[in-house]
Amino acid sequence: MKFSERTNWNTEETELARAHRQRVEAGLPVADLTASNPTRCGFRYPGDLLDALRNPKALDYDPQPRGLVRAREAVCGYYADHGSMRSGAMVAPDQVILTTSTSEAYSYLFRLLCDPGSEILVPQPGYPLFDFLAALDDVRLKPAPLVYDHGWQIDPEGFRRAITPATRAIVIVHPNNPTGHFTKPWEARELAGLCRGHGLSLIVDEVFLDYALDPGGRLSSFAAGLEGVPVYTVSGLSKIAGLPQMKAAWLVATGPGRAAALDRLEVIADTFLSMNAPVQWAIPAWLAGRHGMQEQIRARVAANLAELDRQLAGHDSVRRLEVEGGWYAVLRIPAIGQDEATVRRLLDRGVWVHPGYFFGMARSGWLVVSLLTAECEFRTGVTTIFNSLGTDQEGNSTEGLV
Repeated sequence: MKFSERTNWNTEETELARAHRQRVEAGLPVADLTASNPTRCGFRYPGDLLDALRNPKALDYDPQPRGLVRAREAVCGYYADHGSMRSGAMVAPDQVILTTSTSEAYSYLFRLLCDPGSEILVPQPGYPLFDFLAALDDVRLKPAPLVYDHGWQIDPEGFRRAITPATRAIVIVHPNNPTGHFTKPWEARELAGLCRGHGLSLIVDEVFLDYALDPGGRLSSFAAGLEGVPVYTVSGLSKIAGLPQMKAAWLVATGPGRAAALDRLEVIADTFLSMNAPVQWAIPAWLAGRHGMQEQIRARVAANLAELDRQLAGHDSVRRLEVEGGWYAVLRIPAIGQDEATVRRLLDRGVWVHPGYFFGMARSGWLVVSLLTAECEFRTGVTTIFNSLGTDQEGNSTEGLV
């Protein structure tokens, strides 16, 4: 049987994944410091959450490619009165396209903007999901550097060098996953200049926008637009309301060429008509009730970050990089061996963490931990990490190697 080359992935289970699976199947304890699923992290969901799915209007099949107007109006309301912004973003319902996930929104945008072989710039470090999406849509990804200098920031010259005649768009995540870096006004100006100068679009993923660690430092949504730049903002209920299982997301189009872009996006959406009616009718209620879940998540992230910093105070060999938002933390560890070996050694001691190379970092010297894990489990896991990293495989101290 012949298959498409675009799906010619290596699907064999990695050695790390196999070791993790076997430990779980054996019933051995594992402190999961990779947790990203809020539905399995012990948060309290309202008892009437599912009542929103019982709207009798959902029994009527009303195929609207952009999504039901009532749901799109709720998305507009989210941007207009967003409590974490310095000023709301005024978005009209006709600028919104509903999708079942941000992944689907990306796929729509890649199809809108790219021909086979076109290139998209994606910052690194970053989440590896884009690799699979790009392959499925016959698009090539090019890394553009985020650098760390008293905090994460884009490297404008590195972005500029990465642009070629095949480049169609730049993707940024605001704040970035896993670095927690918010795009600053000066960076937005640099990106806008690059887009205008090279005729590019800007795609902005804002799924973590509500989770700034400093309430006073939260920045505005890119849904407000950038002068002279086609901007496509994607987000959804997975992070905003802690509801990844409900499969509800959207994209918002702003800037020059918006009307033509939305007409084309409507045809793309009409081809799939993937979002179901009960969820669309429930979106207004779930968006309205998002604050309770967000408060729980923010409290968990703040508590775990404080615990991480408390334990870090006694370990010169490990440091935490600055994080501004989201629910991950990046650790710089002694680069005395491959991170994969370090992660395996930690797993044998009952802790599961991400190696930094999973996000495009170097293969030695980096770990990424989730701040979403239940507090007791997180405390146990971090203690084990520091006890383990205090000595190398030979039992020698690693203090001072970072």
